[in-house]
Amino acid sequence: MNPQYLLFDVGGTDIKAAFSDAAGTLHGIRRIRTQRVASDPAHTLVEQLKTLGAELMAEFPESNPIAVGLLVCGIVDEANGTGVFSANLGWRDAPLRQLVADAFDLPVGFGHDVLGAGVAELRFGAGKELGTAVDNAAVLIIGTGIAAALFVDGRPLSAGGYAGELGHGAVPGGLSCPCGAHGCLETIGSAGAIAKRYEQETGVHVAGAREVLNAREAGDKIAVRIWDEAIAALTFSIAQLCCSIAPQVVIIGGGLAQAGEALLQPLREALGEKLTYQRLPQIVAAQLGQDAGLRGAHLKAVAAGAQST
Repeated sequence: MNPQYLLFDVGGTDIKAAFSDAAGTLHGIRRIRTQRVASDPAHTLVEQLKTLGAELMAEFPESNPIAVGLLVCGIVDEANGTGVFSANLGWRDAPLRQLVADAFDLPVGFGHDVLGAGVAELRFGAGKELGTAVDNAAVLIIGTGIAAALFVDGRPLSAGGYAGELGHGAVPGGLSCPCGAHGCLETIGSAGAIAKRYEQETGVHVAGAREVLNAREAGDKIAVRIWDEAIAALTFSIAQLCCSIAPQVVIIGGGLAQAGEALLQPLREALGEKLTYQRLPQIVAAQLGQDAGLRGAHLKAVAAGAQST
């Protein structure tokens, strides 16, 4: 094994890091909680990445990385290497690509975490599993927040980093959001929101949305209502996508996707009832799991390494 690429996938809850070789095989995968320091969130992130990089270098002393792949959450300007805004982590107009390039003295392939994961899912995961060409798709990642990678006629939509922020679209029943708006989908439909709302209404601490689902299946009426409201909100937003970009498939990933058919089948049924003439997409689970972002970061690193030679 000859690690060539250093990979980072930065989400609102955790940072995943790994090495990859030329074939894209991941090595030494590790994860830490993403720190948020309001006074200087970008430099706090870079210090965490430096620590992770040093640990990987120590584990693989024979490594000689030629590029870094970096995916981050929020609004991302890939062309300029900037983290424009992150509601969860707090940075604004942060020159993340340059900061990381300086930290590691390596070229950096930079992009949006969900778009990068979406490209990887279509190429290596659920898109490949479908067995037919999928030119129009939405890869919906539901975790701490909600975002989508959107593909139309085979092209990923970026719009300067603003495309795909589905979690900040208003839905019926939405609540106040850290982004400053009211009614955002992720305040009611995200894994984090499901757990938070259940705790607020019951006073019972839960580790995550999975415990709310377990309570729902046990007949807890509050859990039933909160879960069903999340399904309704997600269905509303997916229906909007069906009226705008008309995906052939909606791939569901992120932490909430671990609920499996308890999430997917109600979404299929509710969406079928809501749509009339619109194309009804397949709704399937993502296949790459928690590695999707790292696989996407690998593709960015390969491109950055090729450009630097």
